[in-house]
Order: sequence, then C-alpha cells, then structure tokens
Amino acid sequence: MTTTTTGGTAVRAVGTAHSRVEGRDKVTGAARYAAEIPFTELAYGWLVLSTVTRGRISSVEDAPVLAMPGVLAVLHHGNAPRVDIDYVGMLGMRPDPTVAVFQHDRVPHAGWPVALVVAETSEQAREAAEALVVHYEEEPHDVAFSAGHADAYSMPGPAGPGVTGKGDLEAQLAASSFVLDAEYSTPEEHHNPMEPHAATAHWDGGRLEVVDSNQGTIWVAAELASLFSLDPASVHVRSEHVGGGFGSKGVRAHQVAAVMAATVLSRPVRVAMTRRQMFSLAGYRSPTTQRVRLGVDAAGRLLALEHSCLSLTSTVHEFIESGAGPARVMYDAPAHHTANRVVRLDVPSPTFMRAPGEAPGSFALESALDELAEKSGIDPIELRVRNEPEVGPVSGLPFSSRNLTACFREGARRFGWADRDPRPGLRREGRWLLGTGTAAASFFAGAAPSTAAATAEADGTFTVRINAADIGTGARTALTLVAADALQVPTDRVRVRIGDSDFGQAMIAGGSMGTRSWAWAVTAAAEELRERMALSDGIPPEGITVRSDTTAAVGALAQKERHSFGAQFAEVAVDVATGEVRVRRMLGIFAAGKIVNPLTARGQFTGGMIWGISMALHEEAVRDRNTGALYGADLAGYHVASNADVPLVEADWVDDPDPDDPVGIKGIGEIGIVGAAAAIANAVWHATGVRHRQLPIRPDRVIRADAHA
Repeated sequence: MTTTTTGGTAVRAVGTAHSRVEGRDKVTGAARYAAEIPFTELAYGWLVLSTVTRGRISSVEDAPVLAMPGVLAVLHHGNAPRVDIDYVGMLGMRPDPTVAVFQHDRVPHAGWPVALVVAETSEQAREAAEALVVHYEEEPHDVAFSAGHADAYSMPGPAGPGVTGKGDLEAQLAASSFVLDAEYSTPEEHHNPMEPHAATAHWDGGRLEVVDSNQGTIWVAAELASLFSLDPASVHVRSEHVGGGFGSKGVRAHQVAAVMAATVLSRPVRVAMTRRQMFSLAGYRSPTTQRVRLGVDAAGRLLALEHSCLSLTSTVHEFIESGAGPARVMYDAPAHHTANRVVRLDVPSPTFMRAPGEAPGSFALESALDELAEKSGIDPIELRVRNEPEVGPVSGLPFSSRNLTACFREGARRFGWADRDPRPGLRREGRWLLGTGTAAASFFAGAAPSTAAATAEADGTFTVRINAADIGTGARTALTLVAADALQVPTDRVRVRIGDSDFGQAMIAGGSMGTRSWAWAVTAAAEELRERMALSDGIPPEGITVRSDTTAAVGALAQKERHSFGAQFAEVAVDVATGEVRVRRMLGIFAAGKIVNPLTARGQFTGGMIWGISMALHEEAVRDRNTGALYGADLAGYHVASNADVPLVEADWVDDPDPDDPVGIKGIGEIGIVGAAAAIANAVWHATGVRHRQLPIRPDRVIRADAHA
C-alpha cells in the first residue's frame, strides 16, 4: 500500500511522524469539549454526595432548596425516574449499581450520590446543592484493607481465572538453591484526567441526545438504553474531543443523572463532576497486598513461582485488580501458582485504571526478580533472559511474537548497563547515593470486532467514519495515516470522523485495543473502496461508500499469547538524610507491534513512564478509617509528579510487527507504565542497599528504612 511516490519511490504514511490532525484546533480553542458545547435553554445539575459512609437516608429537606433562586428541581430516591440494572453490558459485565442513582435510600459508601439539584445556572445549582440538608441513619462501616482480611475470596477478572496452579510448590521450593519469599503493597491510586467528567442530555423528537466525554460512545449509548429501557436506536451519544480517560470515562452517575433531569424537565441538562466528586464517582485503582515466592536452581532457572494478589471492591459491585496476571505471561516454572483475591469493603467501586493488574502486579513481580537476582548472584537482565518461556506459562499457547530479550539487549546497550557495579550503596555524588535498576513489562495485545465506513467524496477526498474515541492518544491521527495507506492517497485527502454512536459498533478506547481494532476496520473498508474505484471504468467515484465489519476476521484469529513487551531502565539519586529520591533518567525499549505514528507513540510511552515515576514516588490516596472518606481528595492533597520531578525520559522500540494484524499493530497505550515503578524501586535498592516493598517510596520511608538497615 502506497500513499504517494517521490522519484519512483513509494512513500508510506504509517511509520512516519505526523502532527495531530486536530492539533491546531486544540491549541487555538476551536476544539470544544463536552462541557463547552452550547445548548438553548440549558439547565445545570449539581450532584449532592453522602456525608456518611454507611447507612440509610431518613429524609431530604428539599422544600427550602426548591424555593431558592433559579432552582428547577431536586431529584432524589423519593422522586427520581426508575432505571433497570438487571442486564449484562457491552463489556460482558453487569453495571456498577452506583450508576443507578436515586433508586433507594441505602448509602453503601462515603460520596454516594443522594440527590441532584438542577437550576438555571451552574452557580445557582451549586449554591442550592450545598444548602440541601439530608438526614441519615448512620451504621458502622469497615474500610480497613489488610493482607489478612478474613472475608477475602478469589474471583476471575481480565487476566483470567481467579486461581491457577500446576506442580508441587513446596517440593520445588525445597529443591531450590535460592528462595525468595516477600510481600509487596501498592496504595489506592486515582486516574483523574485533566478534563472532568461532563454530560449534557436532551430529548429531540423522541430521541435521547447526549453530548459526553467518554471512551466509547456506543458503550455509553448501549448502557443508557438498557438503564432506561429504550430502543438502542433512540439513543445518540457524541463525544468528539476527550481530555483524558485512563479507564475512568465509561458509564458514570453524572450521565444517568443528566438523562433523568432532562426527562423530568423536558429541556437540556448538563451535569459535570467536580474534581473532588471524581475521587468518589470516577473509579480508582484498588490498593493491593501481594506475596511472591520464587525458587531457582544453581543455574538461575525458576523451579517455583507463586504470586498472589489481594485487592478490594465495594459492597455493591465486584471488580478485581488482577495483580497476579503478569506472572501468567512473563515467567514459567515446574511449580507455577497464581491467585487474585478480593475483599468487599464500604468503599466506592474501583475500576479499570491504566494497565489494570499489570501496573501493580509488575511492581511486585519485577521487584521480586531483582531480589532473587541479588540472592543468586546473577545479573538481573541475565536472570530474566534465562527464564524466557517458550509458550504461555498458564495457557500453553505459543506467543504471536515475544521480543523481550531484544528490548533488554538494546536497552542495556543504550543505558550503559555493562558498566554497572552490581554491589549496592557504592556510587556517591556529594550527598546523593546513585543507583540503577531495570524491570520487564508486558501488556495484552488484543483486537475486538469493529465497523467502519469509507466514502469517496466529489472533491476527490475521502471521509472515514468510525466510532473510535481519541482520549489524547492521537488515535484520530493514526487512523488518518492508516486510511491514507489503504487508499494510496496523501494524508491531506483523508478526513476521519469519530466519536458518534450513529457510526456503529466499534471497540472502546481501552485495554490498548482501540487503535488496533479500529485500524483493522478502517483498512478493510478503505481497501475495498479503492478496489471498487479501480473497477469503476471512468465513472465518477463520488458517493461510493463501503462499510466493513471485522467480526469474522477477528474471530478467525488463531489462539495465541498476544502481548506487547518492554524493558524499563532507571537511574536514581537518593539523599538518605532527607529521604529525597530523584529519578535522573529513564529509558524504555518496547516491542509493541508496528508503530503507526512515531511522534504520538513516543508521547504515549514516555507518558506512561512518567506516570510510573508518580506511582513509585508520589501517588497515595489515604482513607480515614473513622469517616470512610479520603484525606485530601483533590490535586493538592493527592500528589503526582510535576515538571521538576520529570528527568530525561527516553522511549524507543525494536521492530516487532504482528504478522496476524493487517497493519502489524499491537498496542501501546498502557505498557509504558508497566514495570516503571519496579525499575525505580530496584534502582533505589541499588543506590542504598535498602529494599522498599511498599509504594510510594516516600521520604519518611527512606529515612526510616535507612535507620533500620
């Protein structure tokens, strides 16, 4: 497939750096986000959240609020429209009952939606919402998460079964020359995107119209149709520009509340979450406690591997953080056991957050591998190379490709790993102790059935319509390059339209599956359109539209272990007197399929790695056991890496096209964060000789650990 020719040489769009096609609109303000689109007679809703952690609503004093200026309605469990949550959604999961707002008087966690105040202006709605008095019958609650919680149970999740196992673990540990048995923990983490969640709902000629910020309009449309018992064709959701999602922008309480209010008032209603409300209603990553047991023989071959992970969920919804999932892909052993367990507590429901399972799981597993390398006297990279599996450790399936060793070899060369003295605590620069660390990364590379349409326009351009979502990844631009190559035209003759549920079924932006799934459908439609045009025998091609559906093609894929892989490297400086940890440089080398747009891809990789710095050193949501609420539920109290914390961060890749994909794509959205925290933690050990198994590595923990070393 060629785009243009220069001097007889074919030029492809895929694989060349290309600025975002919507970049100018974004930097000039022409691109409008969900809360910026105007509507005639627009009213504003403001959510009221519970101030108790568990109990019942005894009364809502709405009469004084209804008398306030501009107030149009107060919706609560006593008067809100009814919804149905007895269904299985598009992702094969039952909905989180949190979205079924105002259906009963129960309060299962702090920050539960108890009312919506609607007014003529946002300011009036906020003032009235803050004045609304709600009385509760409070009950005892339990928000204490710990490794030994008696009510933990196993359950399946995105990484497969709850428990897997083969071989005699205790016998293989006894036969091992070196054994590691360690516990690791990660805190509650939040994925607050820059653009808050916002939705506007209104009825137009019997059709529900919703303008929203989400990761998949067809997903939101299908869920709203099920919740309100509507014909799916009567629900239309648009989401043209999205200011970040990271797993949080699915179906949430604000969308349902907006539809309820628009139905009651027969006018457009907008509901936007505040930053503090997002800490209760937009989901988060569960804290984890993880135990890893490893045993190797004298040659460094794993004989035993056990990885168990405990996470939490709410009392109203089951969601598991599958931290033991990476072990099912990365390393094999004659005795190989993994388990993902969960405990129900009186907390908000967790959800998917960038690299769900892999991010916390890789911290424990890759830290444990580093500790085992120290015990056995084997270089950390060499230990990983010696334990490269031939097939999936649990599935037994062949890998579609697995170029992890190539990532480590190239990364080691560029990072200067050969010059590293493996002994810890030896390098010093003034008050700083210096150290380097590494870790492996992987993330599932899947594809989901999607549809797309390609149209030849009268002016010689082409319009591609696909229900994709660009949540900041550059997907709109990547699809433009893919379509241009399939049509064999320059990129400036291609317009890609996305974010409209009327465009039909397509994969959501999630699981690092979006661009791969969409590109497959776009390629199929564009190639067929090009073939039809070639057969038109001079008849003007304008008006020809071809629609593709990849359901059969995706379903015909052979069963394989399909993953992107990577090697993370970090250098840190540690001041043990103050506890300060500074990351000086990071390098990530990835094997992640064909890279469609190197410019935006590098931003995805480095963005994930920078998030890994936050995960390792900063991010920690702390829940008050007395109130059940979070301390500092805002971006002042919840710390993330700032510009001063971000050093030289470099990302590159090795050649790794997927032979089973029409473009060769795998997926890159999440792998950048996987292994990054472990590489930093391993570097801190190398600098100080002290191992940190609990994230984040705060200054007080560095000081305390050094004092006890």
